[in-house]
Amino acid sequence: MSSFAHIPVMRDEVVQVLAPAAGEVFFDCTLGGGGHAEALLEAADCRVVGLDRDPSAIEAATERLARFGPRFVAVRSSFSRLAQVAAQLELTSVDGVLADLGVSSPQLDQPERGFSFQRSGPIDMRMDPDADLSALDVVNSFEEDRIRDIISRYGEERRARRVARSIVRGRPWADTLSLSQAIAEAVGSQRGSRIHPATRSFQAIRIFVNDELGELERLLPAAVELLSPGGRLAMISFHSLEDRIVKQFIAYESGRTSPKDPYGHPLHPPRLSPSRKSLSSSPNDPNPRARSARLRTAVRLPWNA
Repeated sequence: MSSFAHIPVMRDEVVQVLAPAAGEVFFDCTLGGGGHAEALLEAADCRVVGLDRDPSAIEAATERLARFGPRFVAVRSSFSRLAQVAAQLELTSVDGVLADLGVSSPQLDQPERGFSFQRSGPIDMRMDPDADLSALDVVNSFEEDRIRDIISRYGEERRARRVARSIVRGRPWADTLSLSQAIAEAVGSQRGSRIHPATRSFQAIRIFVNDELGELERLLPAAVELLSPGGRLAMISFHSLEDRIVKQFIAYESGRTSPKDPYGHPLHPPRLSPSRKSLSSSPNDPNPRARSARLRTAVRLPWNA
């Protein structure tokens, strides 16, 4: 059995929102260990295509979901290539698209993946282990100003300049724990904060290395294009940068913030009907990561709406 074990965040809420029915087809764009895909396949006689750029996740989910036979297909791919994968599978439309954004628990829990600031391991942070750029390249070769910009933009770290200076001065780096300790010293104690001082900086480097926001910005329009009328979009985010992109995209595609004519009508037909509000996880959610999770959903309008 694969060691890539993962409890899906907001499992019940996802099933309720996507409401799978017999014969429908769904894309799980962040397959992970297959928990969300399994929930959908158990809820109805539907089909699920799972995408993930991590080969460990593909292996684990394929093993976990083998009992569903041809109703489940796993594809190793970044989710920004949603349209290309759909074309390869001869899917012209689907009934739902799900993405559980950010890093998965198994990736965080395995020190050899280099995501954790609490365990010793190589400084890696690549979701796709075959990708060219790693976190080690960033901390050992990028100029100080560029590191500062990355940590400020993607980590929203107020002391980004001090962190970047500390990283450059401490080169060469090889171990996540020593890097974490140096960043924590640069940030200093933060009264009232419950998060580790290196959290924002590690998050920023990870987001940059994996181009996570760029991937999301490319996924959203591809998902809307692929959804059939009445198709459901479900996006789970864990921090403000992701959530802001999703929120603004849905607002634009619903016509609320898109350009208007002199009479206040959208210049382009709205393509989405948003849910009234985002959903937060239940206090009883078994995954501790769910505490910061936010689920935003929308429904694809008819093309002639």
